Amino acid sequence: TFYNYPPAIRASIYSTNMIESFNNRLKRKTKPKTEFPTEQSLDTFIGVQAMDYNDRYFNRIHKEFGQVRDTLESYFD
Repeated sequence: TFYNYPPAIRASIYSTNMIESFNNRLKRKTKPKTEFPTEQSLDTFIGVQAMDYNDRYFNRIHKEFGQVRDTLESYFD
């Protein structure tokens, strides 16, 4: 499946940089808070951080994806 995608974006698909970036952000944000009173408060905190991250990067076009947009859209139509 990986090789069905255009060569220009394979490195971006294969990379986990965006996931690692989000995980590092969560670690930085939770470090000052040594304990959460309940599991629900931790879930809420992570949810808010995920929504903030998505809002911040929603319109970002990842490396080379703009050039192959039409090709990618044809895969999922």
